[in-house]
Amino acid sequence: MIKKIFSLEIIFSLIMVIIGVRLGYVQIVKNNVLLKGASESWQRSFPIEASRGYIYDRNGVSLAINIPTMSLSVIPYQVKEKAKTSIILAPILEMEAKDIYEQINKKVSIVRLKGNGKKISDEVAMQINKLRLEGVYLIRDSRRYYPYETMLAHTLGFVGIDNQGLSGVEAYYDNYLKGSNGYLNYYMDAKGGLFSNLESNIIAPSSGLSLNLTIDFNIQSIMERELYNAYLKYSPESVIGIAMNPKNGEILGIVNYPTFNPNNYQNYDSDTYNRNLAIWKSYEPGSTFKVFSFAAALEEKKIDMYKDTYYDTGSVYVEGQRIKSWKKGGHGLQTYLEVLQNSSNPGFVSIAQKLGKDNLYNYITNFGFGSKTGIDIWGESAGIMFKYDDYNLLEQATSAFGQGVSVTALQLVTAFSAVINGGYLYVPSILDSVSLTSTKEVVYEKENEVVRQVISEETSNLMRDALEHVVSVGGGRTAYLEGYRVGGKTGTAQKAINGVYQAGNYNLSMIAAAPMDDPEIVVYVAIDNPESAIQYGGTVAGPIVKAILSDALPYLGVSKRDGGVERKYTWMDKKSYLVDNYIGLSKGDVKSKYFKFEFVGDGNVVIDQLPKYGEKIEEGSTIVIMLG
Repeated sequence: MIKKIFSLEIIFSLIMVIIGVRLGYVQIVKNNVLLKGASESWQRSFPIEASRGYIYDRNGVSLAINIPTMSLSVIPYQVKEKAKTSIILAPILEMEAKDIYEQINKKVSIVRLKGNGKKISDEVAMQINKLRLEGVYLIRDSRRYYPYETMLAHTLGFVGIDNQGLSGVEAYYDNYLKGSNGYLNYYMDAKGGLFSNLESNIIAPSSGLSLNLTIDFNIQSIMERELYNAYLKYSPESVIGIAMNPKNGEILGIVNYPTFNPNNYQNYDSDTYNRNLAIWKSYEPGSTFKVFSFAAALEEKKIDMYKDTYYDTGSVYVEGQRIKSWKKGGHGLQTYLEVLQNSSNPGFVSIAQKLGKDNLYNYITNFGFGSKTGIDIWGESAGIMFKYDDYNLLEQATSAFGQGVSVTALQLVTAFSAVINGGYLYVPSILDSVSLTSTKEVVYEKENEVVRQVISEETSNLMRDALEHVVSVGGGRTAYLEGYRVGGKTGTAQKAINGVYQAGNYNLSMIAAAPMDDPEIVVYVAIDNPESAIQYGGTVAGPIVKAILSDALPYLGVSKRDGGVERKYTWMDKKSYLVDNYIGLSKGDVKSKYFKFEFVGDGNVVIDQLPKYGEKIEEGSTIVIMLG
């Protein structure tokens, strides 16, 4: 018996030693491993969304910012009555109760409520906060906001509910803008309660980088004003406007109508917000395209625009097809400079024939037509250019004056810039630089990129003179601006639908630059099928281009000066006259046979006037006289 008891004691002692060794092993050797495993089973991570980087214009004007808001998160384990909670939240969030229930009934540690639970308004947040619902939490969030609403809407684009870029610059540069999310790590038991003895920790989010665009807010505002007025006045299908610095391809302004408000893009048709017409829409350019075939003929020395002549009888036949001049009976004998000034279609058929298939085709493609420009915005179209094998005599003839080819507004502006800047075709750009959002320190500068030199400096000089003649004495006279050397070309393109040209349906346009001795800005305007308007690019688009340039050039620091091609007046044009000096005269002595007057202030003596003495303005203009 004693032996049995002794044996049991030995066995019991051995068991205790084994248990002790095991406990010691677990507590000392395996302690860290087991704690880590337990910690991981208790630990929960809640994502903290990074703030998106801002978007500025070239001068620091905020175009896209973030504003604080709230989102809803739910800890399912803490919600005892899930169905009831869903029913309470549904009308406040304008959601279906069953959709909310499906989300909060999941066997997960935390749910960020989708749908209307994200980025809720202050009013909704206050309603929910007052309810003190178990397991329902308001989490600080941010919402993308565009302070100028419809301005630059298509170019800036917009973001989705999860702050991801969905269109425009927001999508193209999403990797720069979106930043890196952070996390709140906390510890929770199986019932959803927090462990009070374990500290939570935060991995802070890193905000996205900010973009500094090439856009100039002031020029953009000028264009928005003028093109919005045109949209209201003519009720067209669309209006497009682009302003570019021809020296480097930087976009200064870009406008599309109809437009939308990216703050609530969901309220618009997808065709409206998904199509940046200035870079997506392709159409026959009409006579603005003559600029490029004319430049090609000069570069190849096929014409001397001052000496060589062409006799326009009113029409010409190519492969049995009659190509008419817009002027009945034609323009008669002209130099080739006058062929461009008068926009003579038969004259450009002769230019196409002089160039031949290979030359004309190569220059059109080298100017970038038929290919994407490479601009840093999503949604660009390449336009449509004939295949080489299908580019026969008739196609050559019509393409020389802008018929049969399809181009985008951006392609036209980029190619026109190459014509006047010395021949260099640039990749157009919308991004100037990238900077830290917190300090605005620039961390990346985008370099301007030259694709190729299409024509020589010599030809470019000739083209600037030719285009200035078009505005001063030719078909672009409605864009003439006293004191500035403006050059450009109008376009009146009849629209084709299913291969059939539509009577009375035109795309009216004009492209122009100034000053032509040292171009600082190119402006293009296209009005698609305006109502109640004379269907010519010069009569509709020309005055709009003039209005934009008249405000943009002084803003850019371009001063008025003498020189350039002298203006030729027709019976349709308003003449310009010098303003007299009225300062010091009595009110009764202020007279003019050319101008009107508006008197401001009390008294009988002129103390100031606008415009100033010596400025040249159109007859019929009003001079403001200040009395004192």
